[in-house]
Amino acid sequence: MLRFFILLVLMMFIGRAFWQIVDGVVEGLKGTSGTSGTSGTSGSSSPHVPSRGVQMVRDPVCGTFLLPEKAITLLDGRQPLYFCSTGCRDKYRARTA
Repeated sequence: MLRFFILLVLMMFIGRAFWQIVDGVVEGLKGTSGTSGTSGTSGSSSPHVPSRGVQMVRDPVCGTFLLPEKAITLLDGRQPLYFCSTGCRDKYRARTA
C-alpha cells in the first residue's frame, strides 16, 4: 500500500513538471512572458520593472548604484547627492564637515 502511495505521488510530480515545461515552451513561442519588457503592456504584468531604461545614480560613500526616486537625497551646493541609506549620508556629512 505504501509503495502504491509513493508511486502515485511521484507520478503527480512528474506530470506537473511536464505540464509546466509545456506551458513555458508555449509562452516562449508566443512571446508573452512578463520579463521581456518589449511589449507595451508589460508594465501591467510586473509593475516594479521599468518599461524602459532608467538612469541610475551612485552613492558617493559606498559606491552602490540605485534609482534616484528610491535614494536619500542631500543637496551639496546646487548639486544633489544620492545615498542608499541614512548611514551613508551621515558618513558623508561627517567626512565633509
